[in-house]
Amino acid sequence: MRLLKRLLFILLSAVLLASAWLAWFASKPLALRESPLDFDIPAGMGLRAAAQHMSQTGLGFSAWQFTLLARLAGKSGEIKAGSYEVNQGLTPWLLLGKLTRGDVTQAEIALVEGKTFEQWRDELDADPEVRHDTEGLSGADIMARIGADENYPEGLFFPDTYLFAKNSSDLDILKRAYLAMQRHLAAEWQRRNPGLPYTTPYQALIMASIIEKETGRPSDRPQVAAVFVNRLRLGMPLQTDPTVIYGAGTQLQGGLLKRSLQIDTPYNTYTRDGLPPTPIAMPGLASLQAALHPAASPMLYFVARGDGSSQFSRTLDEHNRAVAKYLKGK
Repeated sequence: MRLLKRLLFILLSAVLLASAWLAWFASKPLALRESPLDFDIPAGMGLRAAAQHMSQTGLGFSAWQFTLLARLAGKSGEIKAGSYEVNQGLTPWLLLGKLTRGDVTQAEIALVEGKTFEQWRDELDADPEVRHDTEGLSGADIMARIGADENYPEGLFFPDTYLFAKNSSDLDILKRAYLAMQRHLAAEWQRRNPGLPYTTPYQALIMASIIEKETGRPSDRPQVAAVFVNRLRLGMPLQTDPTVIYGAGTQLQGGLLKRSLQIDTPYNTYTRDGLPPTPIAMPGLASLQAALHPAASPMLYFVARGDGSSQFSRTLDEHNRAVAKYLKGK
């Protein structure tokens, strides 16, 4: 009986000591190697490996200590992957809360409308906060990696400012942009005006990309859309310079000249009727809406006034006079 009491006393003392140590460890500020200190928890990393990784990064504890704390707190399976930033004064208990909430540090990148997919890739490649998993991949490879049905990426990503955890994959960012475009395009297609000369949402996306490149003033978008829709309905060629420029690519030397309009590619809307085969840039929401809700207008021509706005004309004679006024200075 006396031995049992002694054993119980020893056990109780050990529990009390362990509890006291745990409370001390959990509440004592960490001795960080530097402040602020950035570190990553890769996806799929378990508690023990994460604790070892943080210890090696310079968080000022032994891996077994943090592992024991997380297990006794019942949070061993709740550590979330991501990029984290911690500052001097942080305790292990506060760190555990940060990791289980997924309180990751965030960066952002603005992917703007009117740019091409290759220009977006260049911007992603130049961002030091992005992990560059698309390096060496073709456009078709990237589309396959993000689970897209399409092979050609142009126009299929929604322009926006994207927040992401530091060291996120460029594939993850592109997938988010792709899914966002799918949602917006589907919603606008459902609300489209009746009688439009498009048979698929993809054709509307192509038109939206042309409107994006042809519009200098946002308020002109519905009228620009009307001109191109009217031309499609009448079987007139679209005759839009941005498609020629996109299709010619490196063949253009010294800018777009009159002879450039004869460079016959699938994107030359002077030599070929109808829409080009793919979008020519990333259209924003306003251009999507204009393509699917064009103005009720009889206009067939427009020319830039030089101040960002356009002059719209119904007949070729009116258009020629506008060209003479605004482009030739007559």
